[in-house]
Parts: sequence; C-alpha cells; structure tokens
Amino acid sequence: MSAAPLVRADAVDRYVLSRGGVTLEVSAPASGIVRVRMGRGRLPEDASWAVPASVRRAGQPLQLRRSGARVELVSGSLTARVDTATLRVEVLDGNGQALFSDLSGRAALAGTRGFELRARLRGDDHVFGLGDKTGGLDRKGGSFVMWNSDAYKFTQATDPLYKSVPFFMAVSDAGKAWGLFLDNPWRTRMDFGRAERDTLSLGGEGGALDYYVVGGPTPKDVLRQYAQLTGAPPLMPLWSLGFQQSKWSYRTDAEVRAIAARLRSEQLPADVIYMDIDYQDRARPFTVNGAAFPDLPKLARDLREQGLRLVLITDPHIANAPGQGYAPYDTGMARDVFLRRPDGALYAGDVWPGSAVFPDFSREPVRRWWGDLYTGLTNAGVAGFWNDMNEPAIFNVPSKTMPLDVVHRIDSDDFAPRRASHAELHNVYGQLNSRATFEGLLRLQPDQRPFVLTRASYAGGQRYAATWTGDNVSSWQHLKMGVQQLLNLGLSGFAYAGNDVGGYAGETPSPELLTRWFQIGAFMPLFRSHAETHRADQEPWVGPAAHVAIRRHFIAERYRLLPYLYATAEENSRTGIPLLRPVFLNFPEVLAKGDRLGATEDQFMVGGDLLVAPSPTPESPGDYTVELPGPGWFDYWTGQRLDGAKVSITPRLESLPVFVRPGAIVTRQPLVQSTAFVPTGRLELHVYPGADCRGELYADDGVSLGYRRGEFLRQTVRCEQTAEGVRIRFEPREGSGTPWWSGLTLLVHGWSGGVPKAWAGMDSLPASLDADRGAVQVLLPDMRGGAVEIRR
Repeated sequence: MSAAPLVRADAVDRYVLSRGGVTLEVSAPASGIVRVRMGRGRLPEDASWAVPASVRRAGQPLQLRRSGARVELVSGSLTARVDTATLRVEVLDGNGQALFSDLSGRAALAGTRGFELRARLRGDDHVFGLGDKTGGLDRKGGSFVMWNSDAYKFTQATDPLYKSVPFFMAVSDAGKAWGLFLDNPWRTRMDFGRAERDTLSLGGEGGALDYYVVGGPTPKDVLRQYAQLTGAPPLMPLWSLGFQQSKWSYRTDAEVRAIAARLRSEQLPADVIYMDIDYQDRARPFTVNGAAFPDLPKLARDLREQGLRLVLITDPHIANAPGQGYAPYDTGMARDVFLRRPDGALYAGDVWPGSAVFPDFSREPVRRWWGDLYTGLTNAGVAGFWNDMNEPAIFNVPSKTMPLDVVHRIDSDDFAPRRASHAELHNVYGQLNSRATFEGLLRLQPDQRPFVLTRASYAGGQRYAATWTGDNVSSWQHLKMGVQQLLNLGLSGFAYAGNDVGGYAGETPSPELLTRWFQIGAFMPLFRSHAETHRADQEPWVGPAAHVAIRRHFIAERYRLLPYLYATAEENSRTGIPLLRPVFLNFPEVLAKGDRLGATEDQFMVGGDLLVAPSPTPESPGDYTVELPGPGWFDYWTGQRLDGAKVSITPRLESLPVFVRPGAIVTRQPLVQSTAFVPTGRLELHVYPGADCRGELYADDGVSLGYRRGEFLRQTVRCEQTAEGVRIRFEPREGSGTPWWSGLTLLVHGWSGGVPKAWAGMDSLPASLDADRGAVQVLLPDMRGGAVEIRR
C-alpha cells in the first residue's frame, strides 16, 4: 500500500505539537541547522549559556507538509520528519538520507525529571568532538560523562575531565558529516554504541532536552555551522602564539628576571612568562606578595623591554577573610556576590588560600564586579590572566567540588531571574568565570585583545578564553594522547588549546621525552611549558647541549612560521575551522582507506597545508611508514617533492617529519626573539606547485581591535603551472593595514629544468636556483596585485 501524498502548507517560523503530556518544538535557527526542544507539559525556558539569544531567535522559515501521522518540515537542504503520534524526529539531508533518527520521541521524557534519548548510529560513522576527553581520537564505541572535574594525573581511561562540551561530529567513511549539540549544562552522558550496538544514547539528570542537528555535509561545514551557533574564538593577540614559559612557581622577582635573562641569553624565542599562585600574598587572588615582588609594575615594564609579557593566575576562590582588609572579600560581601547554602549561610570550601568563598558568576553584576578586580593588575602592565581551579575545584571533600545544593541566583542574558542549584550551574561555572575575566579586560582596555586561559569551560566558552588539557603527566603516553585531546578540542570549537609541554606531574621527563614534546609542541596552537612544584627544572635549556640545540631549533621554526600560523588563526576567527586539524578535516577521502582513520590517526595538520607525522610509538621508536593523502607532497625541511604517497621514516631525535600539501603557499618570516620585535627584511612565500594552489597573506598590529575596523592586510596568492613554468598571481588586497615587510622573497619548490627567468608584468626580474632549498628564488617588491611568471 503506497503512502498518502504529502500536502504542502504555508511556511511557519517553528512547529509545535503536544502529545501525551509532552510538547515538541522544531525550528531552524540557521541554514543547515535544525533545533529540537521537548518539555513535560510545556516547553522549557528558551535560554542558553552557549548559544546567544540573537542566534536562537534568528530563525529560517520552515516549509510544512502533512501526510497522515507524519509532518515534514523543510529548511534549505535539511528536512525534519516528525511522527505526530510518538513525537519521534528524523533529520534528513537534501538527498533524503537520514542523518539523525530519534528512536524515543516523547518516551525520552518518561521519567519525572531528566531525559533519556536514543537514536540510530550508522555503522560506518566515526565520532569526534566532546572537548578534551581521552580514550582515543575516534569516540565511536565509547561512553562519556559531562561533569567538569579536577582530574590530577588523569589517564587514558579517566572520565569525566575538566570541560563539558556536549557536541560531536559524525563522519562516514565516505567523508559525509553531520553534528549534534546537546545544549544542557547539567550532568549529562553520551554513549556511542557502547551500551547498545549501533545506538546513540543521550541522557541527563535534569534540565531541558534541547538539541541542534547540523547537517554538514562536509566536516568543515559542520564546524562552520557549529560556530554559527556557539561562536568562533576571537582573534587572539599575536603574542599568544609565541612560546610561553611557566612553572608552579617562580617565587620571586629575581627568579622571574633570571628566567627572562636565560631565555634571551640562550637565544630561545619567547613571548610570555607565567606567574602561578606564589606571587600572591598567602595565595589570595588579586594580591601581590610585596616581599617577593616589591615592584610588579617595574617588573612588567622591564620584561616588556625584553619582548616578554606577564600572565598571572587568578583563581575564582576568594579567601574567606573577614575583618582582614582583603578587598575582594570585603567588596564582595558588601555587594552580596558569593554563593550561599540553601539556608542562606555563606558557602565556604578549602582551596589554596584555605577557607574560600566563591562568586556567583551566573549574575551579570557579579561578573562586572569580578572584571573590575583586574584594574590594579592591568594598570601594573600585566598582559593576560589564567583562570585555574574553576571546575570549581574544592579540597578535602570526596566530590572534589562544592555541594550540589549550593544556590545560584541567575540574573543574566535572557534567563528569567531565579534561584538554581549548583547541579545546574556546575558545568558552566568555568565558562562564566572566564567570561567575567574576558569582559572585564575589554572594559578596562577597550581596544586591546584580552588573553584569558581557562581550565574548565562549557560549549561556547571559546568566545572568551584559550584552554589547556590540565594536569597531564610526564610520559610518552601523555605526549601522544595530548595530541588527540587537542585535535578533538579544535573539533569542539576550542581552537586555541595546548598541553603542558614536558608534562605537569609525575616523574621528571627524560631529555628525550622533553625534546620530543618541544618538537611537537612547536606545532600546537598554544605552546606553553609548565610543571608543578617540587620537581626538577624542565625549561627548554635543561639537559644535554644537543637536546637544547634541538629544542631551540624547533622554537625558532615556530617563530619563522608565525605569518602562516597567524593567517590560520585569523581564518579560525571568521569560520571556526581550527588551527590544529586531523587529516580527514582537510582530506575527508582518507577515511575510505580503512582502519585507523585511513592510516592517519597518528598524524595531524597545522592549517590546511602542513602535515606532521610523529612516530606512532614514540616511546620505542622504530621505522614506520607515513601514508599521505595523495602523491606530490613535499618534505617541509628540504623542499624536495616526494615520490608516491608513502614515505618510510627512520626516526632520529633531531627530526620530526613534516610534509607540505602540493598546491600550498606557506609564508615564513625572519627569526625574531619575540613578536614584540618587528621582523626586518622580507616575507618569504614558499610555493609548492599543485592543484588548488593558493595561500593567504595576513597582517595587522597583533594586539588591538583595529582589525575589526578594517585595519588589517589580507591577500590571496594563487599559482598555476603552465607549459613554460609557473605563474603566481597576487589578488587585490583587503583592508587598510600596512605590512611590516620591505619586500617579498618568492621560493618555488620542485623546479626542474633550466635556469629560470622571471617576469613581473613587463619587467624582467632576476631569478636564481636555491640549491639548498631546492627552489627557484625571486626577489620581489611588495606586491599589491598583479602576477609573476617564472619560465624555463
């Protein structure tokens, strides 16, 4: 018996239906995105800590079609099919293929609180995202809990960890992708076929059943759509891409100055020195130990002259210090900013200062009060701030956090003012803490880009802060696992992320482990060395001279690559595409090649063009084979074109295999010891001929918000191979910015045959062979447009 024909009806802004005491709403907040909300009796409050109101309320029209017990809602390329009897929702792509198929419908709300939603999980789908959780790059077959937790010395099996990002992307072997964001900050869980084969399970202890299906169809499309919902990271200051040196703790002014002097005397490029809790008076936030740091403004000024900036830790626990003249406590009590127990008593828990109280960041006035606390430190010249322990972490209690009945008084955004338990606000506490810091810094320095580093966060927290993977361990397993954590953070919106180079806790790393970590860390978005107290030093100059030389080489290479990294960061700020990427994000077709993500599981890419391939067994390195996405790739270090798509590697301590996409144009600059120092000379454009040959030039002042006013330089450069050689075309520039470079050095790799000749328009330019780099070299003026031809 054939189905009844579908009948078209008028377009609607949203579709609402109630059955069996459950209300369902389907809407389309943006092209390629379907939102589903369900509630008992009535819909839950339409408010979110992750998705701004302007995004939730934008809305695309839905074309509604009915057929018996079925309704179809069409928005762009997606169709939401609703069973009007069961309230089951199926989301289909433009070809009618099911992306998400709900198996529960209104039964998801069968209990009196919380929810349990089941859906089909396609057999060939790989699953990525969920922030910095361990357990492998592919989440398929795993089960995960969203509950921000202080996880000291976490392992491959530890769950939950510091952040809760209930967003995942599913990618088929054919490279077709879709994603799902469950917007619920309560304790939730996601199971990807572990408890029940080929079944996705989403459960929560409380709060709303509110989720978004994003339709792709490519992995990059999914990330762009997720960025539409929760926001892309702002463009961080250029100096945050430099090397950052930290330790718990540099305890005195003299010790900080000694670290700075050693970095400069060792010719180790660096931009940041961190100060952990021991710069404070009795570990009390927003204080300075005057005996150890008698003149913080002078220290900050003197470091700036050396191209170094200070980043200070400011944890959210305020010392419980009545009658002691501690301003954060006194002003906080006067304004009633701290969390309280259900009986109205102040909540206090033990952390670094001893007994401490905690701001209620769910209130906008409290966030403003917190942001104003940074006035003295910013006036002293401190460049950025580090919000740690904000899960929130509490000592001497089994839960490692505050009681779940602690009361928040929500007064923010488009939430209705109300009292809420910590069970509801726990997972957003860190996000709101970093938001308060970010927004405060913007008020205090309105034209400066804030730098905030946070340990805990929730979806959308990338709008306010960079992050790192917390208290990792000095081990080969953590070196490898950390790369996978950072890749999944990037696929979860958090593009600015790193892990503590060398490991934070555990035994002191061997020279080999520390050197390998510096090599790989040089290609991470956030490049910070950090370790806990009472351990042997592990700054980059520690150990045998041969190891120090290798680390210096890779730190220096990071600085030479800054134009490329910065252009990639700027792209991220517009699109949400991360700096650090799994290979399949740029080349989805690799997934069809078989196991271990088409043999790319141990590789990663920086931007669209550089592929890094460390040993799959770094603790016991033997020969291994690197499988590249196709033929024609180049060796980054030599510039030579490779034969075929497979490369046999014999590991050597001084090297890390890095390859360049055929068709890439990679920018490099002269070496500087800090981003505070303007490079002198020419910008290098390394051209690696191939299909889709292109690159981006991007520059701005690196620190202000002027780029939002058009004070930047962006230029696309393209190349094509011709019968006579290579033609490089410079497209017209965007923006009003002025570059630092005096001219361009063009290097075309893979040249074969004859002495080159170069033309720019009608003017002949000298071209030479650079035998050391296997390239044709042409010196150009600053090209604002036009083309250059290099002929045999």
